[in-house]
Amino acid sequence: MAPVAGSGARAVRRAMFPLGLLFFATGIAVALVSPFLSLFLSTAVRAGPVRVIVFLFVAPLSGVLAATLIGRLSDRRPVRRALLIGAAVAGVLGAGFTAFVRDYWVLLGLAVTMTAAAGSLFPQSFAYARQVLSAAGSGRAAMGISSLRTVFSFAWVTGPPLAAALLSWGGFDYLYGTAAVMYALAALVALTALREVAAPVPAAPVPAVPGPAVPGPEQPSAAAQPATGPPPASRWTLLPSAAAFTMLQCPLTLAVQALPLFIERDLGGRATDAGPILGLCAALEIPLMLGFGVLAARIGVRALLLAGAGCGVAYYTLATAAPAIWVLAVGQVVDAAFIAAVSGLGISYMQDMLPDSPGRATTLFTNSFPVGAMLAGPLFGLAERFGLRLAYGMSAALCACGLLALLAVRPPGRPSGDPAAGPSPAAGSAPVGERAGRYGERPPLLPDR
Repeated sequence: MAPVAGSGARAVRRAMFPLGLLFFATGIAVALVSPFLSLFLSTAVRAGPVRVIVFLFVAPLSGVLAATLIGRLSDRRPVRRALLIGAAVAGVLGAGFTAFVRDYWVLLGLAVTMTAAAGSLFPQSFAYARQVLSAAGSGRAAMGISSLRTVFSFAWVTGPPLAAALLSWGGFDYLYGTAAVMYALAALVALTALREVAAPVPAAPVPAVPGPAVPGPEQPSAAAQPATGPPPASRWTLLPSAAAFTMLQCPLTLAVQALPLFIERDLGGRATDAGPILGLCAALEIPLMLGFGVLAARIGVRALLLAGAGCGVAYYTLATAAPAIWVLAVGQVVDAAFIAAVSGLGISYMQDMLPDSPGRATTLFTNSFPVGAMLAGPLFGLAERFGLRLAYGMSAALCACGLLALLAVRPPGRPSGDPAAGPSPAAGSAPVGERAGRYGERPPLLPDR
């Protein structure tokens, strides 16, 4: 199928608003149910501790596997919009049935099928956005991705309070019913407002052209040469990078799990004081993500990402030695900078390393959070046994290891013109999205069927 004619700028404007709405609906659906899953299993389902642990391990593991398989499929065929619709419908079914079902084994079956498939909605949405931005010749792909990530963060600011209200009004029936409605809204947006995008076309390898750089009678001009781009990162670059993001995102779960008890046992406060601390951090993340998105076009994604990882080391070191709650409150500025850099720019960083496989790249990054969350469980157990300050000491060590891993592995030439990564393989080659040989000179939007 041929791409639809039209300017890239119009394609971006046409897609960004519905994508923002899709991200918000998805974010609300996730933010409604995730914080209260263990409470739901313990009270409504009456599952024992062992069954709760099994559920909380198997469910995210299934989501990782489903997102990985769907991510690979999405980069091979022009089916990304269809996958968005299918994932949203799976979310409707999973949340809808959970609103009424209270049998543990049925719920576990839903978690490893419908809910796991719905988890691919988040990375596939970012992959779709990346293709639209890059295909339009946009040099501000990092800004666009960061802006969409802030929509998801805003959903997390509003989602938990809404969940608390729904639980007080109608219990888990209302909670999961509302999540199903949000998934239905996401499906409707993808069905009516988004168009299919072509499967990414691999860039031609960079040719070694001997001789003078000036075009001569035996050397065609740059305009006549086939478009080229930096090669995709190798497995030995991708795997350490994914491991680095896992180490950087594990503290996001570990520190939140430990915060209420840490405040109550070590800092002399109340466990409920954790709420304002977390709310302050979430509020600071949004403008910081937008600011980092703007700065990424000037000083580079990699430089900001490394600085953000350094902020993680600084904050968790500070929290380890904190004598009072006010120190944690002040430190939320640094904590928010860490989260905004890693969560907002990490997606663009991985996408730049696999420019022809946005689905696989985004899934590699998003999978690092649930894997990190699974690792956080036993680490939290150690902290409860030997002291909750240990949770923050381990978080600082994890961030330091993640930072070292990112420093040790340098990705290939940055297609988005990242100054922090050095020159691209071919001097004068155009940024990603401006190379006709990769996505075509016009956005690879396919006509609706």
